[in-house]
Amino acid sequence: MRTLNLGILAHVDAGKTSLTERLLHAAGVIDEIGSVDHGSTQTDSLALELRRGITIKSAVVSFVVGDLTVNLIDTPGHPDFIAEVERVLGVLDGVVLVVSAVEGVQAQTRVLMRTLQRLGIPTLLFVNKIDRRGARADDLLRDIAAKLTPAAVAMGTPVGTGTPGAAVVAHDGSDAGFATRLAGLLAEHDDALLAAYVEDEAALPYARLRRELAAQTARTLVHPVFFGSAMTGAGVSDLVAGIAELLPASHGDADGPVSGSVFKVDRGPAGEKIAYVRLFAGTVRPWDQLEFGPGGAAKVTAVSVFDRGGAVPADALEAGRIGTLRGLGDVRVGDAIGRPPAGAHQQVFAPPTLETAVVPVRPAEKGLLHAALAQLAEQDPLIDVRQDDVRQEMHVSLYGEV
Repeated sequence: MRTLNLGILAHVDAGKTSLTERLLHAAGVIDEIGSVDHGSTQTDSLALELRRGITIKSAVVSFVVGDLTVNLIDTPGHPDFIAEVERVLGVLDGVVLVVSAVEGVQAQTRVLMRTLQRLGIPTLLFVNKIDRRGARADDLLRDIAAKLTPAAVAMGTPVGTGTPGAAVVAHDGSDAGFATRLAGLLAEHDDALLAAYVEDEAALPYARLRRELAAQTARTLVHPVFFGSAMTGAGVSDLVAGIAELLPASHGDADGPVSGSVFKVDRGPAGEKIAYVRLFAGTVRPWDQLEFGPGGAAKVTAVSVFDRGGAVPADALEAGRIGTLRGLGDVRVGDAIGRPPAGAHQQVFAPPTLETAVVPVRPAEKGLLHAALAQLAEQDPLIDVRQDDVRQEMHVSLYGEV
């Protein structure tokens, strides 16, 4: 079975967590769609996330489309938690970048798109909330072309935009206008296709155009745009089909030397560390001795992989997949597992520029506070806990007040 490690990215409140819920529902993983406002979604589980209705920590869920297992990573949209997004980018095969049909292209949308293009991560765009009053289509496409990418191609046309009954008419080979637009866009990046297009545009088989669309999407030369609504489900089936067809599945040599990256560290019920790992090469099994980070080494006590929802125990984590490892007591976010993968520790966003002093309410608990902040820094190294011995204060770095 093929695997795709997919990220959902967006400016805050564009609807990416709601889209995650809709994708899980469409795949049969959940029977009822959760609500961000009601705190019942699969990926927002922290008490603070439920109270504020925003995503703070990245979360992994899984669903199946045909012969493809999709490991979906829901990331924060608020810029104060951009470090969480940065850690995820290095483990992704592709991304769905969500744009609100009402608010349009926003500041964080542009930051994310520039970063995705710089890193060469294949990206589909999903224009969400077409059922909301004030939703736009044609002029939003022009904004996307002007502010995000000129190589955007709409894969469908929304009808009834701005009404509860909004729907999407998907483009296919019977739509001569779409085939012509698609051929013209793809021909800009392929000389053989350009020659065939010039010689006889009508002779280009639509199946060939779809294959070339997938190839150029994988090379980040074009960016398909899907319209829909995560709340009503309109257009989501077209997006699911596009994810399976147009984004490249992961690959890696399962028999090669172990090479992976830790993008998240969590804690189990007993306080034990759980390392979320993308494995690029090799195979990891329980009781394997693993090297990680700068000089760390430990035995793996348990392995889990993501399958049809959450993590399930497994006999092995193989190249191309995302899973969790237990037993790596000193592991930290950003550590390489085994041989460092290409591009490891690549800084893609500016480091935090704000700093604040953290003081205990009860001075006698200063040691406990320091231990708690150190544990937090394990999960987010950019917090960078520092001790000011002169002022007897602890300082942390932050992106913002949230």
